[in-house]
Amino acid sequence: MDLETKKNVFVTLGRFLNQFAEDNSTKDSSVPQNDLFFDDFHQLIHLSQSHNGWYTPEQVYFSIQSWAKALTPANLNQWTSSYDFSGNKSKTIALILAGNIPLVGFHDFISVLMAGHNAIVKTSSDDQYLLPFLAKYLIAIEPELANKITFVSGKLENFDAVIATGSNNTARYFEYYFKDKPSIIRKNRNSVAVLNGNETKEQLVALGEDIFRYFGLGCRNVSKLFVPKGYSFDAFFEAIFEYQDVIHYEKYANNYDYNKAVFLMSNYQLLDNGFLTLKEDINYASPISSVFYEYYDTLAEVEKRLELDTEKIQCIVSNNLIKNSIPFGQTQHPQLWDYADNVDTISFSLTIK
Repeated sequence: MDLETKKNVFVTLGRFLNQFAEDNSTKDSSVPQNDLFFDDFHQLIHLSQSHNGWYTPEQVYFSIQSWAKALTPANLNQWTSSYDFSGNKSKTIALILAGNIPLVGFHDFISVLMAGHNAIVKTSSDDQYLLPFLAKYLIAIEPELANKITFVSGKLENFDAVIATGSNNTARYFEYYFKDKPSIIRKNRNSVAVLNGNETKEQLVALGEDIFRYFGLGCRNVSKLFVPKGYSFDAFFEAIFEYQDVIHYEKYANNYDYNKAVFLMSNYQLLDNGFLTLKEDINYASPISSVFYEYYDTLAEVEKRLELDTEKIQCIVSNNLIKNSIPFGQTQHPQLWDYADNVDTISFSLTIK
C-alpha cells in the first residue's frame, strides 16, 4: 500500500468513529461497511463496561470521539509530512499494549501500520475487544491489511522490534526479555499542573477534566499540583465541584473510601471535598480519587525539578508558567504528532534494519 492509500483508510475509519457519540449516535449511510459494523460496534461500546468496569459508555465514547477528531485528512497529512517513507522495508513490530484507558495503544498501532510495517499485537486483558474490532473494520476497508495485522494471546514470536507499555515493574522484565531487539519500553508516567493562584474559574474547571477524565487512570491525567506557598485551594475546590457526580460511580467511590481511610489511619493531613482528597506529597503518582500537591517558592525551582524528573512526567499543564506546558483541559486531546514519552514511534520504526 502506498502512503495515500493508508491515509485514506484511516480517514475512513475516522468517519466511521465519528458516528458514535454519547448523546446521539447517528448512522451515516455514506460510511463504507456500515451495514456490517455499525450496530455491532454500538453494542460493543455498551458491553465494554462488562469487560472492564472502568470502561463506562461515557469514557469509551470520549475516546472514540477523540480518535474521530484526530483521523482527518488535514491531521494525517500534517503528521506524515515529517517523514521519508521511501525505501522503507517492511518489518514486523510486536506491540504489547496497556489497558488502563480505552484504546490506549491505538496510536502505536496506527504508527506501525502507517510506517509500512506489520503489527503483532498482544492486547491487555483489560482492553481485549475495541482494537480487534477496529482492526476488522480496517481490513474490511482495505483487505491488504489482513496480512499486516495479527493478534496473539500467547507467546510473541517472529518479530523484528517491540513496543511495550507497562508498569515500572513490568518494564524491567520487558527490558531483559527484549534486550536483543530494538525496542521502546514505556514505564509509569504521570502528569502535573503548575498553578500560581491567578487561574480563572474556567481554567480550574478545565483542570478538573485533566484530573477526572478516565477516572484519573491515564498517564496524561493530572495527579500532582505544584502551588505557591500560601496558596488557597478554595477556588480549586469550587471549580471542580462540577465533577461531583464521579462519586456516584461505585468503583470510584470504593477507591475514594479506601484511599481516604488509608491516609487517615496513617495520620496524614488531607484536604477533602467529599469526592477528591488532596495530600501534600513529593511523589507524582497519586492513587485514584486523590491528587498530591507540593508547595514551591519560585517557578524556576519547579522548572528545574521537572527537568530532573522528565522521565517520570508525561504532560505539564499551566497557564504558560512553564515552557512546553499545555493549556488546562487539553491533556486528553493529544495530536497525532504528540508521542507518548516524547518518543517518536514512526522515527523509531523507520530505523529498524
